[in-house]
Amino acid sequence: MAETKKPLFRDITAEDDDPEITEIESLCVNCEEQGVTRLFLTRIPFFQEVIVSSFNCDHCNYKNAELQPGAKIQDYGVSYTVKIKTPNDLNRQVVQSSYATVKIPELEFEVPPNKGVLTTVEGIIDRAVTGLLQDQVLRKIQHPEAAAKIEEFTKKLEKLKELDEPFTLIVEDPTGNSFVENLHVPNKDPDMKINRYKRSAAQNEELGMMEGSDVDGPNTETVEKDEIIQLPSNCPNCNSPCTINMKMVDIPNFKEVVIMACNCDACGYRDNEVKGASGMQEKGVRITLHITDKSDLSRDLLKTETSSISIPELELESQMGTLGGKFTTVEGILINIRDQLGANPFMVGDSSTGNKVKKFCDDVDEIIQGNRLNVHLILDDPAGNSYLQNVYAPEDDPEMKVEHYERTFEQNEELGLNDMKTENYD
Repeated sequence: MAETKKPLFRDITAEDDDPEITEIESLCVNCEEQGVTRLFLTRIPFFQEVIVSSFNCDHCNYKNAELQPGAKIQDYGVSYTVKIKTPNDLNRQVVQSSYATVKIPELEFEVPPNKGVLTTVEGIIDRAVTGLLQDQVLRKIQHPEAAAKIEEFTKKLEKLKELDEPFTLIVEDPTGNSFVENLHVPNKDPDMKINRYKRSAAQNEELGMMEGSDVDGPNTETVEKDEIIQLPSNCPNCNSPCTINMKMVDIPNFKEVVIMACNCDACGYRDNEVKGASGMQEKGVRITLHITDKSDLSRDLLKTETSSISIPELELESQMGTLGGKFTTVEGILINIRDQLGANPFMVGDSSTGNKVKKFCDDVDEIIQGNRLNVHLILDDPAGNSYLQNVYAPEDDPEMKVEHYERTFEQNEELGLNDMKTENYD
């Protein structure tokens, strides 16, 4: 019987009898004897793959643990700005990569990039206090004034946890591999702002990335419409080697797009992603569909990676980039939303958050089955490349409203347009 291939990065489950923890003999930096490093490859729900490593030395009992991103460097850097107001905010999960900088503006405090960790907001504060108080006994003897200032500052950090006043936590990561938990899934978190930005040349150089390199794949201008390009890549689900199939498609009454399809033999993951082949438009587009009949669910829908989705009747409002790029139907995008939420193990159980998500998924199911109508689906794409089929074309669709609008400064910032120089350059 052929052995079933397992993905490199797997979910942590009780049914997995062999989690494949790799053990490597390595030198202890404390006593210079041989210790053991253990590597565990897993996935964080609603985020990405990570590598958990731990070191243990039986000779001197020295221990160390570290978390590193297992995914590739993302196309954009990311900055999370979170207002910490309640004890639940202190318990927000935080993935801090080794390139991430943490700031607390109220105290003018900044933690430079350090080793990657999986922690909480409270854990970040505790870790900062522990680091500042290291060698404090010796410092009190050698530099008593500096020791007194450090001790006074650590008291201010500790006082933040009492939440007498709200404070701001900023996590900036040029690799895009850090993460702060959204406490209001499936809706947008009102206390958290996520900004994805284009890296500077200095940041790309620090990450070892080449400016202006041609490693992004074939030029779509040279690809024939009937030609399928195959690109070696890694599975977005388990990170095993697989092949991405890419093809140019002409959508009637719209424009050309690039469809990329992935089929992984290791974990069975199948997905497709869509990217606009014509660049960003001069204006953004907001498409509002009033779903009044079950036939509306079969309309073709193109959602690019820059588009957000909202359903006001369900109080759903997603971030830009949620679900990536999709060429599907209205029913298909609703199924994607439901499945992504239902697959998150942190959102199930008897907790209030779990009950809220379950009710939301049930409401989405009602729409998918056609039992709940008279709801609105809104696609908002500041890049102007999303599309929803007009079944009355070339006449206007009475159930669909298309608005073209000028982008705001913040939207241009997220798209990396504010720093783009198009005149008088070499």
